[in-house]
Amino acid sequence: MKKNLRSAYSFGLTVILCLGTLAMSAVAQEVPPAPGAPKSGTIPAVKEVKLSNGLTVAVVERTSVPLVTVQLLVKSGASSEDITRAGLANLTASMLSKGTKTRSATQIAEAIEFLGGSLNTGAGWNNSIVNVTVTSDKVDEAMAILADVVLNPSFKQEELDLLRSQALDGLKFSLKQPGFLSSYVASKYSFGEHPAGGTPASLAAITRDDIVNFHADNFRPEKAVLIFVGDITMAAAETEAKKLFGSWRGPSSGSARAALRGSTEKPAVSSEGLRRILVVDLPNSGQASVSYLKSLQGIGRQDRNFYPSSVLNSVLGGGYSSRLNQEIRIKRGLSYGAGSGFSWRDTKSNFSTRTQTKNESAAEVAQLVMAEVKRLTDGAIEPAELTPRKSVLTGGFGRNLETTGGLAGAVSDLYSFGIPTTELNSFVSSVNGVTDTQIRQFAAKNLLGGDIIIVGDYSIFKDDLAKRFPGMKIEVIEADKLDIGNEALVK
Repeated sequence: MKKNLRSAYSFGLTVILCLGTLAMSAVAQEVPPAPGAPKSGTIPAVKEVKLSNGLTVAVVERTSVPLVTVQLLVKSGASSEDITRAGLANLTASMLSKGTKTRSATQIAEAIEFLGGSLNTGAGWNNSIVNVTVTSDKVDEAMAILADVVLNPSFKQEELDLLRSQALDGLKFSLKQPGFLSSYVASKYSFGEHPAGGTPASLAAITRDDIVNFHADNFRPEKAVLIFVGDITMAAAETEAKKLFGSWRGPSSGSARAALRGSTEKPAVSSEGLRRILVVDLPNSGQASVSYLKSLQGIGRQDRNFYPSSVLNSVLGGGYSSRLNQEIRIKRGLSYGAGSGFSWRDTKSNFSTRTQTKNESAAEVAQLVMAEVKRLTDGAIEPAELTPRKSVLTGGFGRNLETTGGLAGAVSDLYSFGIPTTELNSFVSSVNGVTDTQIRQFAAKNLLGGDIIIVGDYSIFKDDLAKRFPGMKIEVIEADKLDIGNEALVK
């Protein structure tokens, strides 16, 4: 009996000590460790040659892993289409892998699968891409398929009908989701553009001739860059490019990019730093999407403010420890997450914040977002906050470049905007050189005077929104009457 009592006492004491140790560890871990010193690394130089037809061939040799990513970048995307044909660039790129003059869509998929690789196509606002990743001993076969889909697409009507049907079904579902609907409306209302994925009307209107003409006008060698990243030499890449793309020719003229403009309406900026408030009324929605949006005219990807704005974004909404997430999720539990970002263009950029919350707290979250945006304009950012936020940027950049696909994407981004590829090796130092003063000056000059867009059940937050933003005119559009192709946004 005494032995059992001693054993029980010993076990109980052990449990107490363990619990105490855990409690002390929890207290100790309340303060996260300081970030380590930034690591410097050198990315291999981008070697470049231009073929006689105008096609640029770029190569980054990385022999440590027997993989190669090949990406064909075409410097035309949704910016080259009209709103009446919104989604044309993306449909054209998607159709490339749906059949050529000698291969069906199934044969293309099976051939790539046999090589153990992947083939992807798509288009964004600034460009269209086709890329393939395979082991280095399969580059010849993969390149033959890539060249075939780029140069010889069949654009079969039945494949277009199927792809369009899938796109319309996906869009019909997405337009019931507050977050998607907010971005969809903002593309026109705040940024003066159109949804790159298309609208129900534009997708229905796109014909096979539209796709054939877009491909002929924009998929041209002088507008393209063929990028090789991985276990391949410059000599081998140039040989492949000449063999498969050397005879590529385009028409003498092509489509001009659509003009990029924000809204020309200039209402006075309120004391909250707002220009307008738009509510898209979506009755019975489970949640509300709350966004702040601002078109920054004249500040494109090549602008010297790219790095200050990038660090600013990391502070405001670039990750779990950013200010928006701290205030909205961590401190108040009003959302599963809140963030922000810049979408870059040639001569402008689109800034936006994003979060979803209960309809009951939509107005409160809008007020919190505006408070954090304004705080950037005059509040100090201490080194204890600024240094980790820079590390988030440089760490993500470094991780992305560890893969051949990630490095190809980074090189492609630079070529899209005509930026020297040497910037790959100056990214870390440029980020770390940004100061608190630069961020505050950029924010004060550029971030205020934007729009709040809330998508949700207006009946629930109507009174609270009016109370929190007194004197602001609140424009309301019913979701089922929305028409993005109309200047007034309603049918």
